Amino acid sequence: MSSTDTLGTTTAQQRSAELEQLIRKDPARFRVLTGDRPTGRLHLGHYFGTLHNRVRLQDLGVETLVLVADYQVLTDRDIAENLKEYVEELVLDYLAIGIDPECSTIFTHSAVPALNQLLLPFLSLVSVSELNRNPTVKDEIAHSRQASVSGLMFTYPVHQAADILFCKANLVPVGQDQLPHLEITRTVARRFNERYAKDRPVFPEPEALLSTAPLLLGTDGGKMSKSRGNAISLSADADETARLIRGAKTDAERRITYDPAHRPEVSSLVLLAALCEESDPHQVAEEIGDGGGAALKRRVTEAVNTRLAPIRARRAAFAADRGLVTDVLRAGNARANEIAERTLREVRESMGAAY
Repeated sequence: MSSTDTLGTTTAQQRSAELEQLIRKDPARFRVLTGDRPTGRLHLGHYFGTLHNRVRLQDLGVETLVLVADYQVLTDRDIAENLKEYVEELVLDYLAIGIDPECSTIFTHSAVPALNQLLLPFLSLVSVSELNRNPTVKDEIAHSRQASVSGLMFTYPVHQAADILFCKANLVPVGQDQLPHLEITRTVARRFNERYAKDRPVFPEPEALLSTAPLLLGTDGGKMSKSRGNAISLSADADETARLIRGAKTDAERRITYDPAHRPEVSSLVLLAALCEESDPHQVAEEIGDGGGAALKRRVTEAVNTRLAPIRARRAAFAADRGLVTDVLRAGNARANEIAERTLREVRESMGAAY
């Protein structure tokens, strides 16, 4: 990481700490946009990385919109396989972890045409060279599952800007790697206001709420990912969870310590147990001591299954009524369409295109 990148991240971290204080004082001043692509079931990395934070913000009283980004499935795939099933499973995961459709708006890309129409004027506000320089897009292209790079992949950050700005979100929970995407959103908002709406700005410049969640590795020691088969999904049952943890990669040293730099696989398991138990990873490692990998995996299995038990129970109850997902999306899509159409009208009026 360059010194410039480090400085930018440090500034974002400091601002995130300030934003947390402001949220606690006046949650109603914020509107959050967040979401996921429906490419498979959500897992523990998602839960501790983003999902529980969404529930926290919702419960604090922050207006929260949760996007099921079905169109963006196509950014790194030639076809959207099992899309309907994945959308339903994603919504069930949301409901199970505590996203409340009475408080938060859950909606899908494809059902909000006015949102997607914003992509056209927004693309005119950024240059090809700016998109080319985006490091997140470069990384996504490098790991793309497409036969060739699509225009949707290339313009992904601007589509994401439309996701955020259609509802005038002023706060976006992100990881450090998503900061370049958010900066493009801020650029789009600023340039639109400068070009078309100097006297009465249409869009806020949304701020990043950086995640403080530590990285959880997959069971193979690599990045936890739906596509790599190394993740423990929230919908996995207790037996499947135990099987996956038994097969997790550790090392040859018997004494268990928490040392992420030198023992990443062991430390990730220790951290997972600590997160599930809401305890300190150093204390967890000390308690396991010379028990070795077998004792560590037993501790992790018990901790994960205990933590997920109520989530699994709620998920099973919601899944028993499949019409519930349809009702949740119908209501959320209606709300999102109201917001998007209102914003699109403002955009047209500002551009002198309200005929």
